[in-house]
Amino acid sequence: MTGLDPLPDWPRYLGMPTASGVIRSHLEDFYVEEISRIQPLGEGSHRWLWVEKTGANTDWVAGQLARSAKCARRDVGYAGLKDRHAVTRQWFSVPESHSLEAALEHLDIEGVSILASSRHTRKLKRGTLNGNRFSLRIRQFEDRGKQVERRLEQVCQKGVPNYFGPQRFGHRGLNVQKAFESLGKQARLSRNRKGIYLSALRSFLFNQVLAIRVQRENWNIIINGDLVMLDGSHSIFSCEIVDRDIEERCMRLDIHPTGPLPGIDGAGPQKDAGSLEYQVLDEWAAMTDLLVGQGVKASRRALRLYPAELRWSVQGSELEISFVLPPGTYATVVLREILTFDTVGY
Repeated sequence: MTGLDPLPDWPRYLGMPTASGVIRSHLEDFYVEEISRIQPLGEGSHRWLWVEKTGANTDWVAGQLARSAKCARRDVGYAGLKDRHAVTRQWFSVPESHSLEAALEHLDIEGVSILASSRHTRKLKRGTLNGNRFSLRIRQFEDRGKQVERRLEQVCQKGVPNYFGPQRFGHRGLNVQKAFESLGKQARLSRNRKGIYLSALRSFLFNQVLAIRVQRENWNIIINGDLVMLDGSHSIFSCEIVDRDIEERCMRLDIHPTGPLPGIDGAGPQKDAGSLEYQVLDEWAAMTDLLVGQGVKASRRALRLYPAELRWSVQGSELEISFVLPPGTYATVVLREILTFDTVGY
């Protein structure tokens, strides 16, 4: 398998933007706040910590908290990974102990502040969040074609293709090639590294299918045979024939077409949707076979991403934009439909 360095520049549904800017000039230009699914009860055997971290990796912070709390790393919980190159706020949990209060009072972790704490009955589990709120500042902003307002309005109406962002694929996207080579040779890998590689392969294949549907302008509509996802859930149903009710539900963002996260035991789409999807996956049969051989369980992901509460303003040479995204989605895939951007220090 060749041709993955660099990764494809997957197509934008609005075409290449004429506006440009720079993101992450400063860490505070990229602010992310977790929207928790539950709040601590105020009692229990675990201490939940509302943490602001600056320029720090989530997993690294979890390790530092474990060290300070004198507990095993596996006993520290968090709902999701947050970007290192940003200012982020999220919950962590650590086991309650007699010495914990003193440890928290003398906590000294670079780039980390505890804003609040409360007890809860359980450890914080991965995925226990409703989404993330983003507040971004784009510097050196130029709107040469005067398209930004129109593009933002279209994103408000239609959303954007729900690509996996470049973070998923590692530096220069090399995790896809490395994954295929290492897993194909059955190289010995740590559990964490193997998980990263498998995720990179599945994300690449999903993006390839989505890219074809963007080119065919049916990424945000239901076509015959689609597997359809209910908004805000992972509930899936098959749509054999599209009728007026399905069209209207899709237009009001109640349901979304889905694409594949390939693996074993996965029912695929039928008819038009199935023909399109299988045609793309057949081109990457060696990769899909590798995922099946690794025992990865198949899943589905919505093809459309809708940024809720989208707001923006232009102040001189700066564009400020904010929105809310569901878990597992990427702010950069929203931005790429609006402008081209360089990233400082990333």
